[in-house]
Amino acid sequence: MYKLLSLAALLLFSAAGLKAQDNTVADNTGSVKVVKDSRIDILVRKQVYINTLAIRNQPGFRVQVMTTNKRNEANDAKARVMQLFPDHRTYIDYQAPYFKVRIGDFRSREEATELRNKLTNQFAGGVFVVPTTINVSPDKEFINED
Repeated sequence: MYKLLSLAALLLFSAAGLKAQDNTVADNTGSVKVVKDSRIDILVRKQVYINTLAIRNQPGFRVQVMTTNKRNEANDAKARVMQLFPDHRTYIDYQAPYFKVRIGDFRSREEATELRNKLTNQFAGGVFVVPTTINVSPDKEFINED
């Protein structure tokens, strides 16, 4: 027991003499020198560029030209719509068990209705304007805001 107490006392006194930090300050200028890799700036610029090109999602409308449970029919309809209107994006949305072929990214129902009127004669099953989340690229966003 005596040896244990003497060992504990020795450890306590030796630990009291140790310092965790040195409180002396050699340089009082207050300046900090940051050393970084120059590739970080390149990566930041690249990320900013990517973010400006990114497609933004917002509520809008698309024209639905077909609903089917056969993937081949949906792909054929998409190809046909792409040939008729190459300036609009065409999508196939899958909501089990149906494939829905939709075209366009319109902010207003009126714009979508104009395209729907052009497509009505091309597709017999019914062409509808449906509200959905659309993709708007930044260049279109700036054009439509002016």
